[in-house]
Amino acid sequence: MNTVKRIKIPFIEGLEQLSFEELDLALEKAGSKFPVCENNWPAAFPYGPDCNGVIARSKDYLVLAYHVRGLDIRGVELEDNGNTWEDSCCEFFVTHPFDGTYYNFELNCIGTLLAAKRTSRTEKVMFTPEQLSQVRRYTSFPHQAVETSDRVFSWSSALLIPFRLIGIDPASLPVSLRGNFYKCGDKTAHPHYLSWNPIKTPKPDFHRPEFFGELILR
Repeated sequence: MNTVKRIKIPFIEGLEQLSFEELDLALEKAGSKFPVCENNWPAAFPYGPDCNGVIARSKDYLVLAYHVRGLDIRGVELEDNGNTWEDSCCEFFVTHPFDGTYYNFELNCIGTLLAAKRTSRTEKVMFTPEQLSQVRRYTSFPHQAVETSDRVFSWSSALLIPFRLIGIDPASLPVSLRGNFYKCGDKTAHPHYLSWNPIKTPKPDFHRPEFFGELILR
């Protein structure tokens, strides 16, 4: 039987109007926190950095942030919709409320974003530059290439995703969505694949909606 974690997403007025520092403070005070700590494939990938997330919503946006502490850092993908998952990367996958598809948002440590609407890992429609521009993103690293493994690093990132961009009318929110949160780094010095809700597959595979948890909106 699949494990289904649940998280309540609180409403916080005006999150989209805040700076990164102000947003971080508002989420720390009133957001719902969750660990991204499920190491589903420990034999092959024993290392796992500390990764904690926090989520909330405003009237028009779904808002989440990640705080990471771990070995090495890699951020070499500078172009949106590139191979961000190979870098130090935090990800959010969420279902469309009505049509059976899901969305993936993959943000590396320097602020490069991949986003798509999918029916599977291979069947997808990538977000256009105009759609990507609607997603507000923040990272504590500047948008320039970095790759080193000589010490422990701490960094943060945040995404503000318009509800309309994921098929939701802000004036008529569904009771809940299905989703999962991930931390990965395929080509970091210590490759890792962590999730919020457990994934029961033989090898790393984040594109498995049957293992999504529940995100409660109201």
